[in-house]
Amino acid sequence: MQAKVLGGGSSINAEVFTRGHPSDYDRWQSEGAEGWSFKDVQKYFLRSEGNTILSGGWHGTDGPLGVSNLPDPQRMTRAFVQSCQEYGIPYNPDFNGPTQEGAGVYQTTIRNNRRCSAAVGYLRPALKRPNLTLVTGALVLRIVFEGRRAVGVDYEINGKQMTARADSEVLVTSGAIGTPKLMMLSGIGPATALRSHGIDVIEDLAGVGENLQDHFGVDIVAELQNHDSLDKYNKLHWMLWAGIQYSLFNSGPITSNVVEGGAFWYGDKECASPDLQFHFLAGAGAEAGVPSVSKGASGITLNSYTLRPKSRGTVALRSADPRDLPVIDPNYLADPEDLKISVEGLKISQEIFNQPSLQKYIKVLRFPDKNVRTQADYIAYARQYGRTSYHPTCTCKMGTDAMSVVDPQLRVHGVDGIRICDSSIMPSLVGSNTNAATIMIAEKAADMIRGNA
Repeated sequence: MQAKVLGGGSSINAEVFTRGHPSDYDRWQSEGAEGWSFKDVQKYFLRSEGNTILSGGWHGTDGPLGVSNLPDPQRMTRAFVQSCQEYGIPYNPDFNGPTQEGAGVYQTTIRNNRRCSAAVGYLRPALKRPNLTLVTGALVLRIVFEGRRAVGVDYEINGKQMTARADSEVLVTSGAIGTPKLMMLSGIGPATALRSHGIDVIEDLAGVGENLQDHFGVDIVAELQNHDSLDKYNKLHWMLWAGIQYSLFNSGPITSNVVEGGAFWYGDKECASPDLQFHFLAGAGAEAGVPSVSKGASGITLNSYTLRPKSRGTVALRSADPRDLPVIDPNYLADPEDLKISVEGLKISQEIFNQPSLQKYIKVLRFPDKNVRTQADYIAYARQYGRTSYHPTCTCKMGTDAMSVVDPQLRVHGVDGIRICDSSIMPSLVGSNTNAATIMIAEKAADMIRGNA
């Protein structure tokens, strides 16, 4: 669920650039995150964005994060967008504009036909600065405290333990899985759990590792009559052709993010904003754990997920050894409403595949097969094939209630000299992919550290 690489998730994700609905951030404010309404955070979205096509009040053009439209979406992606309209979902040319609902082609974090991760956009241009030292291949062991103030971190590299001292603050950016683990290893978290692992308690914060939220995705897969999807590039001669096309002309299928098309729509028509998101893949078998098509055939995939799940999971320590992976319980579908909306997304996905613009290319729907008919069948299918969407968040949430971990300035409750600046501080999951929102958090954190927010 996390990337062990510079840039974190932005270096391995599907490059989809969506911010979420404005109401997501207004909800944050109502949940105790004062100063994090959409009006407050919009300028940080714009500051981070370097859009090569769009501008105006909804888009930034000078930011470090390259954002662009795909130059040549796949034929199946275009057919998907048309099928959505035939189903009744209107076309939306800009999911990051005034309206989120609709179907279209995603904007992507791609610049000059190459991935623009946080490492590419932010870190690489700063590497020669004299006040920046980059250490890779290291394992952070714990945050070092003197009394109740964080003064540095202990880390291990090449078998040697080292300490990095902080003149001002320690900033934790280990993500929604790594951050609560590091906090607990350092003595900040639920006191009873920490003591059970022999860890001295510095601050008893019950919310560390609680409130885990993620988008639970369910896929359908269709096999095509002909080789009309990206799957044909699994064959050696097509693979070579794609490489030549990219090397000589900087174009072709290698410039695709695969997850080209999508939609925001309603499983519950009473919702004020979309509660489902769809990701269309012009291929099959690209995602781990997702069924594929017959060997040698080409396919397409449509994923749907509930945007604002009510189920809550946990991240806990396995032991006091930093080398041990944490215990993650996503607790998917614990709330019946999540299951209901997931099944609705599954049914809508099938309806989209049944529309004329896509149906003319489809040979057979492979997953779910024709035996999935009843509500009980759909529920069983969702439980069997549902999976993470790689959007873990909220495990060190921001707020003022007893389960919050940081205040609206991202300072950890009860101690000094430490802030958390990653997706773990979200009070609740945003209704979209999470990369843009996480980078926004970092931009706002930078202003806070400088005293400008």
